Amino acid sequence: MSEALGISFEEIDRAGVVTLNRPSRLNALSREMFEALSAQYRRWAPASHIYGVVMESAHPTVFSSGGDLKVLHELSEQGALQAIREFYRAAYTHVWVLEKFIRPNVPLINGLAFGGGVGITLFGTHCVAGEGYRFAMPQVGIGFLPDIGGTYFLPRLLGWTGLYLALTGRVIGPADAFRLKLASHYIPSAHFGVIKDALSDNHPIDRLLDGLHRDPGEGEIVRFTPAINRTFSAPSVEEILARLDAEHGEDKSWAQETAATLREKSPTSLKVAFAQMQRGKSLDLADALRLEFRLASHLVSRPDYREGVAARIAGKGRAPQWNPDTLTAVNDDDIERMFTTPVDDELVLNETAQNNQQ
Repeated sequence: MSEALGISFEEIDRAGVVTLNRPSRLNALSREMFEALSAQYRRWAPASHIYGVVMESAHPTVFSSGGDLKVLHELSEQGALQAIREFYRAAYTHVWVLEKFIRPNVPLINGLAFGGGVGITLFGTHCVAGEGYRFAMPQVGIGFLPDIGGTYFLPRLLGWTGLYLALTGRVIGPADAFRLKLASHYIPSAHFGVIKDALSDNHPIDRLLDGLHRDPGEGEIVRFTPAINRTFSAPSVEEILARLDAEHGEDKSWAQETAATLREKSPTSLKVAFAQMQRGKSLDLADALRLEFRLASHLVSRPDYREGVAARIAGKGRAPQWNPDTLTAVNDDDIERMFTTPVDDELVLNETAQNNQQ
């Protein structure tokens, strides 16, 4: 695969090696990259000479910044909504390919992994976090939703932490990720070469990773877990904000900062993400991905998506002007219709990765 695409594949003895190498775009993921990943994993799935796959980044501090917002901005400005939908179809299809890939799949993450960067790593057999690992699902900040499997994995995190991460886009490090089981191991990046060599040599990967794993410590958000559960267990986004505003004592500063963060996000996206997390608890991964494609198809045609992406890219981080701009102005029936109204050519997922041509 040409490195001009921003991704390369090679085979080193018994290991398939995937390298993200698009430094000028912080390893942002394009539709072509998702499709190339899916095609390669389908080729490796039945290949008896491949013991497992290792994924790495050539960037020193970034694993993947997520989907390529620059391209999505250009498509949005052109009104090319179908092309945007096909981007998300490729992304969600790849999550399903990973889910059905039964060989060891070991991403080595020692940098930020946001949004799509989470999606291409979380659904393998392992997920190794180094000291520079940073996780976030920041999509509500661009008028979108915490997608690429977020409907499935976020509601299953400890307590109400998944909803907290979905609505705030909070960045967490390796200790919190390990405690929440978003990472299977915490291993200093100095040992990543050992892991890669071991996969090449057909070394039993579980024993090796368990031996290299280190205690990452307590993490940053563990002490806020009671406050998160107390406030984010509310029955609506409005009530979450009311509970945050009412917090006092030692958690007051955290609550004020969290409320301020929520008020910066798209009100529509907050309501979508809240409903998404409620439904996601009872969905399997396939149904979660199908729902995400439906929601994405509805959201990309709305003003907040175009505005959110434009503010991030063309506006160089200016504050987006949301429409509607308050939670009370969002029509809850309209939110419900996004979940229940089918779209043209909905996502189809086949049962085996190697035969999944969708």
